[in-house]
Amino acid sequence: MAFILCINTFAQSNGSSSSYSRFGLGTLEDQAQGFNKAMGGTGLGFRAGNRINTLNPASYSAIDSVTILLDVGMTAAFGNMKQSGNSINVYQCKLDYVNIGLRLYRNLGLSVGFMPYSTIGYDFTRTRKFANDTNTMQTITSTTNYNGDGGLHQAYLGLGYKLYKGLSVGANASLIWGDYQHTILEISTSSDYSGLNSIQTAEIRTWKLDLGVQYPLYLTKNDILTIGATTSIGHKIKSDASLCRFTDVQEDAPIDTIHNAFDLPYSYGIGATWSHNNNLVVGLDFKQEFWGACRTPQIVTVGGVPKYVSQTGAYKNRTRIAVGAQYTPNPFGSYWKRVQYRIGANYSTPYLKVDGFNGPHEYSLTAGLGLPITNNRSIVNIGIEWLRRTPSTSKLITENYVMLNLGITFNEAWFMKFKIQ
Repeated sequence: MAFILCINTFAQSNGSSSSYSRFGLGTLEDQAQGFNKAMGGTGLGFRAGNRINTLNPASYSAIDSVTILLDVGMTAAFGNMKQSGNSINVYQCKLDYVNIGLRLYRNLGLSVGFMPYSTIGYDFTRTRKFANDTNTMQTITSTTNYNGDGGLHQAYLGLGYKLYKGLSVGANASLIWGDYQHTILEISTSSDYSGLNSIQTAEIRTWKLDLGVQYPLYLTKNDILTIGATTSIGHKIKSDASLCRFTDVQEDAPIDTIHNAFDLPYSYGIGATWSHNNNLVVGLDFKQEFWGACRTPQIVTVGGVPKYVSQTGAYKNRTRIAVGAQYTPNPFGSYWKRVQYRIGANYSTPYLKVDGFNGPHEYSLTAGLGLPITNNRSIVNIGIEWLRRTPSTSKLITENYVMLNLGITFNEAWFMKFKIQ
């Protein structure tokens, strides 16, 4: 049997166009803000009074006591997908996050906001050639269309509190919700061949709890090394998944339903950020996500009979390493000396398997600027990122993206007390 795969992918409304979003919970989002997106996505050890750093909720304790922070960001991406000599360009645009941060009480900071957890969006076809039709003696061709849309959204409430001697702890409590639909439709050139079609659907509702800690080490008068660590609690998701399988000549098709079909992984991360003289910041993060122990709905064959089950085996444990830096020539100098110049890189191993092969490794290079506006407290964050997804075999798709990130951090002195002389 000859096998030809033709890519025909376009951007979906949810902001994803990756063919790999067909598997698992979709394409995972980095959940970083505009400033640390340009720093390779580092942030476990980062803390500042004029930034909302959702990567480690312990950082909320550093939020300035006289201001309220509003951070909004979006991304536009231009991508290229290649496989077996076929290539296509894609475009996508998405809202990254909306966050608010403020000081509630002495040493106690709060942040609330919204960000995507994962995205699903793809549309491609596969063409297979079989033996000749016994009646017409023409080659039987079957074209299968794969289409998917959906994703998970995350709304969180976070607190960060400084205990003593600089030690800070924090937590993000999140509500995760969303749905997906994966559709497979097969069309054949032979009337004797009935394609097997399917529609997978799920509505997911669950929670997520992330804990964080930070501790600064004062190396010298001008050098601070902040150690940060986070962990996320893994658990079963009490949501169902359904599968409807039918042929092109079938009218009433049965629906298989799996209860409690998904899991969220346990994870941990550790990082360090070095700050020198208020103008140089360098960060390094390591994160491990234990997806290998998580279940997901799968179609498996048992005794020659296909069954719809939720089981492990479709995921892999994921490792992510990120490094980044920010340099400000003079925080109190002329305009261009107050601009924040950023650079970074990261690498991730795959969290899923595709047709028995390991999914794509991800490589990313980032750069950007933080441009002061109005009162020099608010910042426009502009970043550019090159992302490459490289599969373990040439049978899978290689993806390259150039992404433009735009974020605005509004920093207003709402709680400042004025004294009249």
